Amino acid sequence: MVAHAEHPVVAGPVRNAEPGRSLVYVNAFTSLAAVSEFLRSYLTVAIFGAAAIAMVGAMLGAGSLLRPTRPQPEKYITYESGVDPLGHEWSQSQIRYYIYALLFVMFDVEAVFIFPWATRLETYDVFGLVEMLVFIAILALGLVYAWRKGVLRWA
Repeated sequence: MVAHAEHPVVAGPVRNAEPGRSLVYVNAFTSLAAVSEFLRSYLTVAIFGAAAIAMVGAMLGAGSLLRPTRPQPEKYITYESGVDPLGHEWSQSQIRYYIYALLFVMFDVEAVFIFPWATRLETYDVFGLVEMLVFIAILALGLVYAWRKGVLRWA
């Protein structure tokens, strides 16, 4: 801590201070008060986070105490979409389902990027327009590539 000649810093109780001179009393609580001013803004978030975790724990605990427990072997059979499995438990899925999912995610993310850009188009001026046209062109090239490879054919 920096002490000025007019206001020296004292780290303990002050008994006989000179008349006309003020002393600054510093202890551990004043430094904690300075830190707590910074952390006080996060205190609300921490309280709500702890309350949310406690509420989830309380609900899960209440559910485990109140629900009936009747173990049956039929409950542990694997099924997909409510249909009992036929044949082996493991089967291979076709890759086109994953490709469709990736294409959906790609164009969904494109919409997430284009919407804020469209709302602030006038502030980005020509540079923003060119940048977005390049972005859309790259996505269009990806779509043309997928179309040419036959990925979009369902049959």
